Amino acid sequence: MSKLRNLIVVLGDQLSDQSPALDGFHPKQDAIWMAEVRDESRHVWSHKARSTYFLSAMRHFRDQQKSLGRKVLYTQLDDVSNAGSLSAELEKSIKSRTPGAIRLTEPGDFRVKKSLEETARGHRIPLQLVPDNHFISSNQEFEEHCRDRKQLRLEFFYRELRKKTGILMEGSEPLGGAWNFDSENRKSFGKKGPGLLPVPVAFEPDANTRQVIQTVEKWLSDNPGSTKNFDWPVTTEQARAALKDFIEHRLPHFGDYQDAMWTSQTWLYHSRISAALNLKLLNPMEVIRAAEKAYHLGRVPLPAAEGFIRQILGWREYVRGIYWKFMPDYLERNALNAQQPLPAFFWTANTDMHCLRETIQQTLDYGYAHHIQRLMITGLFSLLLGVQPKAIHEWYLAVYVDAVEWVEVPNVIGMSQFADGGVMASKPYAASGAYINRMSNYCQGCRYKPTESTGEEACPFTTLYWDFLDRNLPLLKGNMRMAMQLKNLQRIPGSELQALRKKARSIQESLHVN
Repeated sequence: MSKLRNLIVVLGDQLSDQSPALDGFHPKQDAIWMAEVRDESRHVWSHKARSTYFLSAMRHFRDQQKSLGRKVLYTQLDDVSNAGSLSAELEKSIKSRTPGAIRLTEPGDFRVKKSLEETARGHRIPLQLVPDNHFISSNQEFEEHCRDRKQLRLEFFYRELRKKTGILMEGSEPLGGAWNFDSENRKSFGKKGPGLLPVPVAFEPDANTRQVIQTVEKWLSDNPGSTKNFDWPVTTEQARAALKDFIEHRLPHFGDYQDAMWTSQTWLYHSRISAALNLKLLNPMEVIRAAEKAYHLGRVPLPAAEGFIRQILGWREYVRGIYWKFMPDYLERNALNAQQPLPAFFWTANTDMHCLRETIQQTLDYGYAHHIQRLMITGLFSLLLGVQPKAIHEWYLAVYVDAVEWVEVPNVIGMSQFADGGVMASKPYAASGAYINRMSNYCQGCRYKPTESTGEEACPFTTLYWDFLDRNLPLLKGNMRMAMQLKNLQRIPGSELQALRKKARSIQESLHVN
């Protein structure tokens, strides 16, 4: 067997046919290397739909590359000789193929990057790390942005990228005279509800995906979640169809209702393309340009286009910068000293809190919840309860089909749990049950009352909200953005505050949290 010039490693979230690692590919001297391994579905207890998404997209990419005449060395999850980890599988190929070098687009996971670096170093094979061209800014640009800044905030980085790309710009000024339109966006559905919603395009599993589902159900049978609703886009062609469907049918109302929630309505006006973006089936600029074009054609209002674009051009780029600047110790941060374990019902949805039951059951059924369900339902409850940040991080990484570490860690450790002490966000996203009542109809189907903080009908969110402020007062009192909330805390009479504390402890005990 002839010696390879380059073994080009393609990870499960690097499925772009425009990957720079493939530049200069020689069909007789190079080979693409891909591996499905159990460790990556058990590093965290990966949702079956998440594992299915990754493996199906990988197999479709493999087949596409083969159709181009490229050699692909591919290990499937159920191969009898599968060594179970990326490093062990790579070692086997190094020994059998003796490549001159390994080429790899820079991974989006610190742990994976270090493991592959150590494997190459251990076998004294050059590892060529290729910069990822799937982002609009580089890690170096983010470092330059951070230089001489006392605080990092999305808004300023986002403005820089708007100017750099010219997206929604009129010369040096933003279209519409404002950088964002939050004041016009983020409405609730009101008592009447969302009405008739446009159903997103779905993708019936093909033979490849059906085979993956069978493999996942057999080899990862103990993992959480379900594959019965799996209809995600697993190829670039399908991802582009999903993008087109979103732009035409849901983006016009996305700005208005991006934060709204409603019982038994999974998708609402959201895009369903985040997983395709994160696995690189779609290029972010392709998505951004599509939304911008829809605005210029008069099909989408500016607040909707800008609100959606900011999630990709702003937030997605920003969290990647945060991840690579502060890892690996960022994952261990715990500024609020939260030490409670994750409640068991996060894996079962077995809770009488309707908002949590609705969101978690939807997550288990589909591997999906939109950003406000994540931030202001499961994330908020974990924050208020005081769950250990790394524990809730591992849950998020496990249960969502779009979860890859570079995007998930800052969103959870920083934004959701404020465990970084304010690096990511200017204040904790702490709220009572009143927020959930305003933005959804969840409270209508719940035994608890969002206005009550003590007594049998007290909403756990409301009780724990006041308890959160009370127990974290020394850490929060210097935060000017928390001044109003803390002033309201100080208005609570001492006897009532004692009752709140007692009720909070009883909630913890009822969750078997000690």
